[in-house]
Amino acid sequence: MLFDTHVHLNVKQFDEDREEVIKRAKEAGVTHMVIVGFDHETIPRAIKLAEENENFYAAVGWHPVDAIDFTEKELAWLEELASHPKVVALGEMGLDYHWDKSPKAIQKEVFRKQIQLARKVNLPIIIHNREATEDIMTILQEENAADVGGIMHCYNDSAEYVPAFIGMNFYISLGGPVSFKNATLPKEVAKMVPADRLLIETDCPFLAPHPKRGKRNEPAYVALIAEKIAELREVPVEEIASITKENADRLFRLND
Repeated sequence: MLFDTHVHLNVKQFDEDREEVIKRAKEAGVTHMVIVGFDHETIPRAIKLAEENENFYAAVGWHPVDAIDFTEKELAWLEELASHPKVVALGEMGLDYHWDKSPKAIQKEVFRKQIQLARKVNLPIIIHNREATEDIMTILQEENAADVGGIMHCYNDSAEYVPAFIGMNFYISLGGPVSFKNATLPKEVAKMVPADRLLIETDCPFLAPHPKRGKRNEPAYVALIAEKIAELREVPVEEIASITKENADRLFRLND
């Protein structure tokens, strides 16, 4: 049983064959997934898919690239949705310094507001970090994000930061890049993350793992990610599947 903790089955890239994609995921052993909504269009779709499918859950948040479009109205909307029985986390949220649509100061403000909301509604958070690690860490510390914890989504940063994030009650989630031939950082991380803090994800339709790299990613391919991590850690793939599902169940409180 595999748990893909970060999918975007709610985006237009799956509009023509979404049911077939879900079928392939189940055939590959993917029994659970979290569908992540990040704007006006994808958030309702995430919840709808979670409602329609057993063991599918939703996360709702506001992507940092679009922080400039975030207002108190969106914040109130997220708070309302947080009580939905299928919503298990807030996010993805964070900072993205690669794109310049939203100024850094606005991104930081929106990030802080969402962490504050997560603490209010007691839900874990899913962090998007692109070229902003130091500022991410500062804000997580200042906003007491450890109270709710969460996921460092599609972790592609240095292994040296891993202990600090774990110390702030975060899990480290690895995706397709761990399988890329030239990707040394995620491979190093995959070997050293404590077993009880490891998660797996596809971030589909993005970042398809080897040998599917360059194609549209889909949840079935999380099996390839689990296989690669098992190879790197020198353990059976069944062990990676088991511990990552157990970790996700614990983080999202699915056995409570």
